[in-house]
Amino acid sequence: MAVASEDLRGAARTALAQCMGVAPGESVLVVTDEKLREIGYALWDQARSLGAEAMLVEMMPRARNGEEPPAPIAAIMKAVDVVLAPTSKSLSHTAARREACAAGARIATLPGITPESMVRTLSADYSRIAGVSRRVAGILTSGRTARVTSPSGTDITMSIEGREGHPDTGIYRLPGDFGNLPAGEAYIAPVEGSASGVIVVDGAMAGPGVLEDHITMRVEDGYVTEISGGRAARSLEDAIAHLGKPARNIAELGVGTNDRAVITGKVLEDEKVLGTVHIAIGNNVSFGGTVDVPSHLDGIILKPTLVVDGVTVIENGVLRV
Repeated sequence: MAVASEDLRGAARTALAQCMGVAPGESVLVVTDEKLREIGYALWDQARSLGAEAMLVEMMPRARNGEEPPAPIAAIMKAVDVVLAPTSKSLSHTAARREACAAGARIATLPGITPESMVRTLSADYSRIAGVSRRVAGILTSGRTARVTSPSGTDITMSIEGREGHPDTGIYRLPGDFGNLPAGEAYIAPVEGSASGVIVVDGAMAGPGVLEDHITMRVEDGYVTEISGGRAARSLEDAIAHLGKPARNIAELGVGTNDRAVITGKVLEDEKVLGTVHIAIGNNVSFGGTVDVPSHLDGIILKPTLVVDGVTVIENGVLRV
């Protein structure tokens, strides 16, 4: 069923007014591409209705998540108050995004979002999501060792000592603030070289989407050494083969905290599903790591158990904090 334009306008207004706190006279840039043009235009239209100096720029779709936007767009991003980026590939882990935040822009990326997802997930209670996300992020920040297990066979341990947990709250109202919309997660960059074990992705994977066959990744000394499974596993291997060892880095440990999110095959929403864990490979320089590669791919694990320094954060898919 197609989403009514009125519903989409309402979701766009929530994003701008409640999440970003756009005020009259502020400069707002919407960066989009052909696949997400409808959402880009809805955000631009609502920014205009709020009295902002609203700008819309459409670029050629990027080939992969983490690929830089064109240099002229990166320059504009650094010169405005607010950036929203509904694009088919994520701009979250790009130098353009990091530099714009450093210049004071507050930014929300919406990679791969659909009208249906936008309407559903932006009706969530973001004050509750913010509270849960901050609590989990605090546990990650104070933790030293994390272990993730699941009924499908995941069993991986990693060091998070000295790294900062980040809450993705959906409230981005201060200069330099950044996160996704829809929001709802807490995440951290594990210490490079520390992760060992097995990851079995059984929910969804960035790129292939919802999985028919599980993807199994064996991890030694912080890097994926083997990827096995069906068609989705081969697709993942092909996507990172030309990028070398950095693309196999265990980059992120994340916990979903949004009770309105569902598994759809779009990682933007999938990684926010309450009670899931996602583990990403590739780039983590944007949130406290040291690996800078133009790829960041999340895999969602269903019914996980996450234990941090003996504290059970999630048990069989149920949040315990």
